Amino acid sequence: MGTTFLQCTNRTNHLSVKKYIACGLYILFPLALLHLCVSPISFHAPPPNTTATVKAVGLTTSEVTGQPPCNYSDGKWVVHSGGPVYDGTSCKTIRKGQNCMEHGRPDTGYLYWRWQPRSCPLPAFDPTAFLDLLAHKHLAFVGDSMARNQLESLLCLLSTAEEPELVYRDGEDNKFRRWLFRHRNSTVSVFWSPFLVKGVEKNEPEGMNHNTLFLETADERWAEELDQIDIVLFSMGHWYLHPAIYNENGVVIGCHHCPDLNHTEVGFFDVFRKAVRTTLREVKRHTSGDKLAVVTTFSPAHFEGEWDKAGACPKKEPYKEGEKEMEYMDALMRSIEIEEVAAAAATAEEEDSRGGNVKLEALDVTKMALLRPDGHPGPYMHPHPFSNGAANDRVQNDCVHWCLPGPIDAWNEILLQILRRWKTESKN
Repeated sequence: MGTTFLQCTNRTNHLSVKKYIACGLYILFPLALLHLCVSPISFHAPPPNTTATVKAVGLTTSEVTGQPPCNYSDGKWVVHSGGPVYDGTSCKTIRKGQNCMEHGRPDTGYLYWRWQPRSCPLPAFDPTAFLDLLAHKHLAFVGDSMARNQLESLLCLLSTAEEPELVYRDGEDNKFRRWLFRHRNSTVSVFWSPFLVKGVEKNEPEGMNHNTLFLETADERWAEELDQIDIVLFSMGHWYLHPAIYNENGVVIGCHHCPDLNHTEVGFFDVFRKAVRTTLREVKRHTSGDKLAVVTTFSPAHFEGEWDKAGACPKKEPYKEGEKEMEYMDALMRSIEIEEVAAAAATAEEEDSRGGNVKLEALDVTKMALLRPDGHPGPYMHPHPFSNGAANDRVQNDCVHWCLPGPIDAWNEILLQILRRWKTESKN
């Protein structure tokens, strides 16, 4: 740079103006390069009040302000001195088999834990905020008894702000019910559909020891009402472990655990994937108004021993980090749900640009559930199971469903965050 400068300034005074300009450019260009080297370019961040919505699948996102995405599924259970906000007396909608306190469970430590995500706070459940978001809307829980378990947890949480009114019931064991929160005209319902697709349940007293599934068709009991549902939550999986015959497009494609039948034995993982895909495709077909579909991922059981041979779940505390590895089946069932929601969400975004309006999310609870062997009813699925002197190894245990109150209340804390983000995105 110095040599160039001397050459320019030693010219005779009769140089033209044009040549002076050229010399100046020779000087300024290297100086500019030097400035860039010692002073890096600065990109200004958005102002503090700028809100960015980060989108992803698997419930790993939230509406954030200058913060990284929140992964609610990655965390740990921590001791919480506050305890539950309802109990078996204050909530009138707890199913008997999950009312552990009323059934005489003597230990209460399982009530004093809260889920704490690693990367962000998870606010305590706010029933008023939930009902405000649900004003003039219909939320439906669809699936097996795990869907019903989560529904009944939500009803108990909401009842601390307003009592739900049962306005409809149908089917044995109240498998189809509907409640109304009149103050906000909010509807919450449950649809029994253990396969989500069309199916015929086994009936052992009549000699039918297997289920029959039709994988290409959604169960019409819930599908026919989708246009009247704003938010639908699916929870299923455990019924796919049972013996079953699988039909697709009018053809039997195989069966699971049916040695007495002349059908090809096939695993249930691919069948489960097809059922989830059929379910989400059906949701996307119904695009009247904004719609949110949530899939709660598979919840592992905690039987120590065979479930039908007095297997039990006697633990009194959550597993510590690294103490319990996820079983292959539980991990694969979760992965199938996460992957299918991701694929359906990707095509839904493409359809949004053409006028569609369906949002799909995965409520990833598998790890949270895995770490809570202490949260099941166990023998207290029965009222006071040892009052007649029965031995521990002779009493049937429930190590699949959750006590109410119990760990499953955290599922609905996360559900509230999903609704908040959906509301914000709908406005935007």
